Amino acid sequence: MLHSCIDHLVITAPSLAEGTAYVQQVLGVALQAGGEHPRMGTHNALLRLGEGLFLEVIAVNPEAPPPARPRWFQLDRITPEARPRLATWVARTSDIAAASAASAVALGPIVPMTRGQLHWLITIPDDGSLPMQGIAPTLIEWQAQPHPASRLPDLGCSLLGLEADLAPADAEQLSNMLALNAFHGVFSVNLIGPGMAPRLTAYIQTPAGVRRLGPPASVIPV
Repeated sequence: MLHSCIDHLVITAPSLAEGTAYVQQVLGVALQAGGEHPRMGTHNALLRLGEGLFLEVIAVNPEAPPPARPRWFQLDRITPEARPRLATWVARTSDIAAASAASAVALGPIVPMTRGQLHWLITIPDDGSLPMQGIAPTLIEWQAQPHPASRLPDLGCSLLGLEADLAPADAEQLSNMLALNAFHGVFSVNLIGPGMAPRLTAYIQTPAGVRRLGPPASVIPV
């Protein structure tokens, strides 16, 4: 039966060092080195956020040859002076082909990917763009291996909620997409008015309290 849930959050940055420093400053914990994505010319760092759930900082790998196609997560459009940000999220699905076909949001082709010994299928638009400006999730299906979060140390961080601010028409489209994919998870949508920009915010429990990743990142009073 088709079902989906939050798999990981994606932080993009001009460099991996900048992105890692940003997350460490906001959350107060150190990230673990991830690895390289040969097909995309990128590399990452990771943080466990729970069972089957993690945060990824991803950036262009300056040591890798440029890929033959646009990089994922809109990384080719990031300028050197850009700030690290919560760019999007990834939803894990039990059947990526069926989930993609049922999606009311255009997610792009299903692409096989690797990082070290890990293998997965993921949706990536041909132009490397972010579906619905990053508010709609990318879909992923891991291929017969332990989930990456199981290999990460538990540093006391967990995702409390993921929140999207969207215009009513976009919110309806996204809700239909998630419903058709039998999505379950701590994700909610707030409606915004004309002229307001959509945004994504994550609330994360850390050993030092609740922190927020999004515009802007901050400490949440308890």
